[in-house]
Amino acid sequence: MIKYGAESWNDLIFTAFYPRVEKRDNQWVDVEVQVDTASSTPLPDDLIDFSILIVCTHRGFPMQIVPQDEGCDCEYQLTASEKQQIEDYIASSPLQARIREAAEQDLA
Repeated sequence: MIKYGAESWNDLIFTAFYPRVEKRDNQWVDVEVQVDTASSTPLPDDLIDFSILIVCTHRGFPMQIVPQDEGCDCEYQLTASEKQQIEDYIASSPLQARIREAAEQDLA
């Protein structure tokens, strides 16, 4: 992860994903993911409740990947390697099925 303004960073290795999938509207599906990381790549100490918000089309294409702390944008951005891990996870068949299922739900 790269902290805004920092000149150095570390690539996190994600070892597990815990998604919550929810249809936002007739265009977007939100996938909020809690993650576990490898012990060799721990989360920065100043993050309290880290998650990643992935805004997807109804067809499961990720349009935005936003690191969050306590449900809000945080002062970190993801590295190219971290984004690739997340994109690979989003492209997995089980998660694509959950996104399609959410997209088909009626909004309350």
